Amino acid sequence: MVRGRPSKPKADLSAHAENFVEMLRAERNASANTERAYRADIADYETFLGRRGTSVRDADAAAARAYLKQVTQAGLAPRSAARRLSALRQLHRFLVSEGIRADDPLATLDAPRTGRALPKILSEDEVQALLAAARETEGIDGVRLVCILEILYSSGLRVSELAGLKLASLSRDGRFLIVRGKGDKERLVPLSAPALAALEAWRAARLQEFPLAAKSRYLFPTRAAAGHLTPARIAQLLKALAARAGIDPRRISPHVLRHAFASHLVDRGADLRAVQQMLGHADIATTQIYTHVGGERLKRLVATHHPLARRKL
Repeated sequence: MVRGRPSKPKADLSAHAENFVEMLRAERNASANTERAYRADIADYETFLGRRGTSVRDADAAAARAYLKQVTQAGLAPRSAARRLSALRQLHRFLVSEGIRADDPLATLDAPRTGRALPKILSEDEVQALLAAARETEGIDGVRLVCILEILYSSGLRVSELAGLKLASLSRDGRFLIVRGKGDKERLVPLSAPALAALEAWRAARLQEFPLAAKSRYLFPTRAAAGHLTPARIAQLLKALAARAGIDPRRISPHVLRHAFASHLVDRGADLRAVQQMLGHADIATTQIYTHVGGERLKRLVATHHPLARRKL
């Protein structure tokens, strides 16, 4: 029997904080990853407050500022610090809304500036090199790799969404995937002709080569506890493929392919709202990062190729 990694114990929280986490799960459909992150952030905050002889129920603005100063001095990245502040803000707002506190000690604090990092992307030629290397992979492993790549690049799925795809995820007309993403929200994602062809080839091969396939409802069945390929395993397969394609494996991940899908669409004039819908972004501001990616590419093109760019002043 193969044992997986032991799960990390849940961080101990006060009763008030525990009620907040329960609300996130029940009312906001928070994912398991989100819950773990919030638990860890709030547990660290409560430990700090406990050493000062106070709690989330009684802490004042000075205690909250002291905690955030400690977080900054500890070298936490600005984006991580901002996420932690967001978790604490939501906790205190919850306590006020529940009548546990009369005030919010974080109400007057500003969030740290995080900047906006441009996503890592691949060129269209590099994506084609990955596909070529996948097609050169022999046997059923190659058929599966081509299917994984084609679906990721033609749909922009999150790796967790890809890993958990079921046979029933394909729409009746065979042109769309029905994907259940963050917040348990369902969306339709169109598939390109090459992706559909790769999907059909894999569906035929999986029945012939995988004894588990006849009884499995998953598109990519395995003997793992989850019953399907894990996100970590998909990432490993892509990095190994990158090495065969002559691309630095450190540059490749399922999320990089998601970025490539979106940025290449925007570069070719796709409507930003349509890209937002396909990616499953709740906020158009999240999708707008890809307009900056395209803008940077255009700047480089002008700097390299415009005749006046190389004039000496």
